[in-house]
Order: sequence, then structure tokens, then C-alpha cells
Amino acid sequence: MSSPSPVPISGPTGYGLMSLTVRPKPIPYEQAFAAINNAIADGVTFLNGGEFYGINVFNPDPTVEKKPYENLKLIKAYFEKYPENRSKVTVSIKGCLGAKGPDCSPEGVKRSIENIASYFPENKFDLFETGRMDHSVSVEDFIKSVIPFIERGTIKGISLSEVNANTIRRAAAVYPISCVEVELSLWSTDILFNGVMDTCKELGIPVIAYSPLGRGYLTGSIKSVDDLDKADYRRSFDRFASQEAIDANKSIIDNIAKFAKAKNATLAQIALSWVRSFSEYPEKYPTVIPIPSASTAERNHENNTHIKLSKAEFDELTNLVTNQKIYGGRYAAMFEPHLNG
Repeated sequence: MSSPSPVPISGPTGYGLMSLTVRPKPIPYEQAFAAINNAIADGVTFLNGGEFYGINVFNPDPTVEKKPYENLKLIKAYFEKYPENRSKVTVSIKGCLGAKGPDCSPEGVKRSIENIASYFPENKFDLFETGRMDHSVSVEDFIKSVIPFIERGTIKGISLSEVNANTIRRAAAVYPISCVEVELSLWSTDILFNGVMDTCKELGIPVIAYSPLGRGYLTGSIKSVDDLDKADYRRSFDRFASQEAIDANKSIIDNIAKFAKAKNATLAQIALSWVRSFSEYPEKYPTVIPIPSASTAERNHENNTHIKLSKAEFDELTNLVTNQKIYGGRYAAMFEPHLNG
């Protein structure tokens, strides 16, 4: 019997499906389908979604109706309409979110994987990851609970999300990890210094960079709190919670804009090209694949258009952002216990 191996992940860009459904007014299916079709036409082979990426799921108001499975319903409808595209992409889905937080118990893993699989053709999907680690369950036990679903063919492999370097090592010692999804952008560079990037490089694990556009801020389109819908979940995050925060981080937009002007590119293209550029230096970094979201085919195509940065430009931009103080945490204080798990 051959040894298990990770699921191959290819880039240079993936597509994050979260924002198609986690918004006060979800994107119409036909519009979302056009964006996914564009991604595939542009050569994107990695899609990332979530069992709990539904309507109002992150809204703290208990009186607001929450519909958690809208992302899965969208994915199901897409592959029903375009079955020929299922074999063209690797789909990674986050799950294991219970009523009171992450649930990585054997029962929680079983419930989540089987529920997610029910939305896919033949009740099978590619990669499973817990959205956040469950502090009551060791990562070793979580991985062991997932392995039987690989052995029976329900999934092909395991990914990790929002984890620290030690967790990655411990998980990889139990079973090959196909990729690690962590936040990386021009205003969220933690993984360059906390050991996550170095560990993934050492173990040969690709990094999936979520929120590579700073949840939209790095596009330069969010200049005011009022640019966000009052029900937008981002308003609860430190960097979007006040006009003071939005204004305080404007200098990073100014820095990106200088490169964008020189390259005749958009701010988003520069921000994404910086993330992709790590893969150009395999002697130092692991493969890094950004997964920007986009609500239209046009925006998706813009995101997939790589702008070549020279080594000098990459280093200059890296030095600018890593030495720049960012106002506010990546999330908000209430989310801190579930970060870097």
C-alpha cells in the first residue's frame, strides 16, 4: 500500500467564493456563475468556499435570520449547470463550525464532512479544513477523525486554516497536509514573522493567502465607513469599525498607488501580484496562492491579471509594508481566541 500524499495545488491564483454569499444581498446566481466561469477560463484551478459562508452568519444580532449553507447551495447549483467544470478545479471547503464555535470532535467532523459532501456531485469533494481550530480537541485527534473520510473516498485531502507553525508541524506529522490557508496581504504580514511561512517552506506545503486584498480595503475603494452596508460584517473588524481607522491606514493605499501608476495597473493588481511574487523565490518561500474574491467576471479577470514585479520592486514594497504600522487588529478582540490556532 502506497503512502498517503497531499493533493496537488496549483496556481498562481485561486478564487475565494465567500463574498458571493456572505453579504447582506447575495450575488445573483447567474452573475456568480459568470465570475466562476471566467476564473476557470483564466486558468484558475483552485476554488475555496465554506460550509458556513451564508447570509448574516457573522451578524451578531440574534434577531437576524441566518442562512448558513448559501455558499454550498451556490456551489451545488453551479456544478449542476456546468458539470463539465467539476474535474477542472480543486475545491476546498471549511467546516466544523458548531452553534457555540469550532467543533472538531469526531461527531463534529462527521456531521460537517457529510453535510458538505451532500452538496457535491457523487457526494465527494476535494479538500476539507476546519475553519478554526477547536481548542478542546488536539490537532492530532482532529486529523485522525478526518482520515477515514479520505480512505472511503468522500474527500481527497486535508487543509488547515488560520493556524500557527506548531499546529502545522503536529498535523503534518499525522497526515500529509495539502495546503495551509492563512491571511496574507500588504496590510497583514504576520506569517512572514511568526514561523508559518518558514514552516510551510520547510515542509513543502503551499500557502493559500486569504483576504489578499485586505477585505477590499487595498483596492482603494473603501474611503469611508459609509462605503460599507450597515449590515456588512466587516464593520465589526477593527480596521473598518470607524472612520478614524480607515483614515489611519490610508498611507498604505498611497504606497500601493505609486506602484500601480508606474505599472499602469490597478491597486488590486499590485496587491495581488505582490502576494504571488513569493512563489517566484522558491529558495526562500513556499508556493503562495492568493484567493481573491470577486462578484463579477470583469473584476475576477482583473484579479487574475498578473503584473510582474522585479526583485527590486518586490523587496521595496515588502520593506514598505512590513515597516509600516497598521491601525487595528486583523479582526476584532472577540475573534482573537480563534486566530493562529
